[in-house]
Amino acid sequence: MRHGRGGGFREFAAGRSGHLYRSACLLASGDTHLAEDLVQETLGRMYLRWGRISRIDNPAAYAQTVLVRAFLTHQRRRSAGERPVGELPDPGAPATGGEDPALRLTLLEALGRLAPKDRAVLVLRYWEDRSVEETADAMNTSSAAVRTRTSRALARLREQLGGSLSAFADL
Repeated sequence: MRHGRGGGFREFAAGRSGHLYRSACLLASGDTHLAEDLVQETLGRMYLRWGRISRIDNPAAYAQTVLVRAFLTHQRRRSAGERPVGELPDPGAPATGGEDPALRLTLLEALGRLAPKDRAVLVLRYWEDRSVEETADAMNTSSAAVRTRTSRALARLREQLGGSLSAFADL
């Protein structure tokens, strides 16, 4: 590893990997293995270009963009919509830290039923709290397309969740 590139990158990766992982989990609808792969791919791509990336104003935002694009690329390559799991979640497990596991699973399931680009736009807009323009840049599309996709994705979520949408208002 080159000393000029590695030190700054290590600090960046250590500081951002947790946030990238949480975003990747949402994009991957709770698939932690895919989320780990997406973060690894993102950090790998960032490392290769770290000399240029470290000079930009906001490397963290750039990393989120790389993450979303890696996710969308993965979804385009995917041949089947089914995901194998090693074990089913235990519905009787106690909640920790005040979290409601049923609520989390419901939201992840609803997000998982959305098209990958719909899921990406909602994660960027509402989880990452990005503007329409920033989301458009991350997804390599126009602002109008982001507004339209956001509106349609929220409508699909409302259809799936029915009256229980108000429980997600705090997100």
